[in-house]
Amino acid sequence: MTGSERGPRERMVFSAAQLIRRDGVAATGVRDVVAHAGAPRGSVQHYFPGGKEQLVNEAVEWAGRYAARRVDRFLAEMAEPSPSRLFAAMAGQWIDEFDRTGFAAGGCPVAAATVDRADSAESTRAAAAAAFARWTGPVAEALADMGIPAGRTRSLATLMISSLEGAILIARAERDVRALTTVVEELGPFLDAGAACSQ
Repeated sequence: MTGSERGPRERMVFSAAQLIRRDGVAATGVRDVVAHAGAPRGSVQHYFPGGKEQLVNEAVEWAGRYAARRVDRFLAEMAEPSPSRLFAAMAGQWIDEFDRTGFAAGGCPVAAATVDRADSAESTRAAAAAAFARWTGPVAEALADMGIPAGRTRSLATLMISSLEGAILIARAERDVRALTTVVEELGPFLDAGAACSQ
């Protein structure tokens, strides 16, 4: 769905996710979201009766769905899927974005919301946990299809996602993609070894 095809509600959720990833939850005001989305005044009260917290939670949920869908896209683009290639594609999305747009666009909105609100808003913490779980599921399923033993798929998926999230934070701090390329190089052989051991 392109930006022009989204209705005001969907545009606001998308805009909230983009602003949260760039500025964090605390610095993202409802008026900023409305302006970014080009939504009518009064949209927040109409579409999000729970206010900013509901909007933030839905933006976090959107980000989890987006990350999960990307897994399928990455796999569809691979002639020969492997754990290392999947992880390289996941990191490559961020490497390409940082190379293309710089580091000011921000990182993962789920991580940003977790850092900002996990201790102060239980519903946002729960939304972030659900978003990570939603992302972990397709990665674990893909690993199972690649031959990773069932007992290790979720733990390796968690390792991949947590390594990626940490590398994104370091890349933003350093203004360099070094951390992302490093985790791909170091984790790739380890991930593939897990598949090889099952064969």
